[in-house]
Amino acid sequence: MILKQAKEVLRIEAEGILGVVDRLDNSFVKMVDLICKIKGRVILTGIGKSGIVARKVVATLNSTGTPSLFLHPVEAMHGDLGMVSPGDVVLALSSSGETDELNVLIPSIKRIGCPLIAFTGQMDSTLGRQSDIAIDVGVEREACPLGLAPTASTTALLAVGDALAVTLINKRKFKSSDFKRFHPGGSLGQCLSVKVQEIMFTGKKIPNVSKGETMRRAIQEINRMQLGATLVVEKDNILVGIVTDGDIRRHLMTQEQPGLSGSWYNGEA
Repeated sequence: MILKQAKEVLRIEAEGILGVVDRLDNSFVKMVDLICKIKGRVILTGIGKSGIVARKVVATLNSTGTPSLFLHPVEAMHGDLGMVSPGDVVLALSSSGETDELNVLIPSIKRIGCPLIAFTGQMDSTLGRQSDIAIDVGVEREACPLGLAPTASTTALLAVGDALAVTLINKRKFKSSDFKRFHPGGSLGQCLSVKVQEIMFTGKKIPNVSKGETMRRAIQEINRMQLGATLVVEKDNILVGIVTDGDIRRHLMTQEQPGLSGSWYNGEA
């Protein structure tokens, strides 16, 4: 029963996103073109669950080359509206389009002179009608069995926000090197930032033994750097093979005690 309910939620939310896909039109293109032309930032705003989604979209836009910030509708009416300038564009998120705390901002935004874009599920709502560009993100039903908790609707909002960010990445020709500048931390930042030469072993730090030396010597060299392997070299440090601790374990199972002159150290055994 639990799995059945969980799968049904995922189906409803997937259907909601696919419904938005079918209704996406040239308004989305106009929005992308507008955002690329502005000199300022994308100011996202929303209340409740829509506000949480707006914050996530802000984070994605910032890390992919589109300067953005979140404006709380209530705080905006108590001074934070000062962060909005005519060179910005305001992107308001509201499934109903009738959020009082959000709609009360509309006259002030228009007085500042910046364009207003709406992500809403009700195109004929106050927010939808008052916006310069409105994107239909409506869903037929929520995944919540009571039809009350925002579920499929917020998923659709988030998905369209991601679609905007990815489209802007392509439009701006944003590269991985650009992403590295904005995301230097974490495993993702490290894989983009760290060069091989910064972590590779060189010189005396490279474990190696000469071909023909004893197994004991090979084990000592493996233990020295604790890399789990040692190179096997001939004259002038020419590489002829690699011995790993796994090779040694497997070879000792044969009860033999050879040197390193056999063919097993170069991967043939």
